[in-house]
Amino acid sequence: MKVVTAVEHGDSDVLSVTDRDPPTIDTDGEDVQISVAAAGVNFADVEQRRGTYPDGPSPPFVPGLEIAGTVAAAPSEASLDVGDRVAALTSTGGYAQVATAPIERTFRVPESLSAREAVAIPVQGLTAHNTLHEWGRLASDERVLIHAAAGGVGSIAVQLAAAAGAEVFATASTDVKLDLAKDLGADHAINYSETSVAEAISARTDGEGVDLVLDGVGGTAFTESVAALAPNGRIVSFGMASGSIPTVAAPRLFFENQSIIGYHLEHAFEHVPDRVRTAVPALLDHLRAGRVEPILGDTFALTEASAAHDELANRETVGKLVLEP
Repeated sequence: MKVVTAVEHGDSDVLSVTDRDPPTIDTDGEDVQISVAAAGVNFADVEQRRGTYPDGPSPPFVPGLEIAGTVAAAPSEASLDVGDRVAALTSTGGYAQVATAPIERTFRVPESLSAREAVAIPVQGLTAHNTLHEWGRLASDERVLIHAAAGGVGSIAVQLAAAAGAEVFATASTDVKLDLAKDLGADHAINYSETSVAEAISARTDGEGVDLVLDGVGGTAFTESVAALAPNGRIVSFGMASGSIPTVAAPRLFFENQSIIGYHLEHAFEHVPDRVRTAVPALLDHLRAGRVEPILGDTFALTEASAAHDELANRETVGKLVLEP
């Protein structure tokens, strides 16, 4: 089968299409084998390729955290059957024609979703729902700030927050992305490249600030988030796409009774899997009902994985980037 291999750490040109045997599973094990119809492209893939991802794989390795496709083989006692349409969190190995995934991280998907749409569930969908609800504890009368609102996580988070009845503040770097955020349900759209996010929020909330922030960017976005946070507010920090590690002085937090909550999807699956999976029924219900729609970006062939990484790293994307094996 064809796979994309990171032959060493480095720029996108270290990605090479190679041949290898399909991965197999133990008939008494805890993994399923999946014929891959779509593989998601994520910032974590870029960081793993660069060698800057904490506890990331060592080369050579096959990138790819999430896939969608059909079950090709399953243990005899598994809750999944051969032929089931699924999406799965793989950790690595997704940029391939066939991959394996733990059963507990594999979910049946509605027939109404294409593979390209379904592949947005394991990382973007779960991250958006978890950071808003299971970790962020969003209430319907609260204000929420969502950074990178036109991206994979952000575009789903905006829709989920609007569906929950919250007042949604969205940031992005271009008018096109801001228009998309408003179309998805954002009440306020802020161009962070042209104005101070904290000042814009202060002006639009009479100085009260926001109750919850979802930040996967870090750097200046995190600094602005702290300044925009209301007393008793909280920030869920789940990434640093800017490449800059977010920091905050503790006195700022305890004098205002504010919280910084960390979230990492894979580690959450390791430590509190039931808490993560709580999101699945609600998320699938939103998708079936059409209240939430995965926003699709560009689609690439496996041979174009380098171009997909470059597009994502350069922040040229809107919605979900997908490889089609």
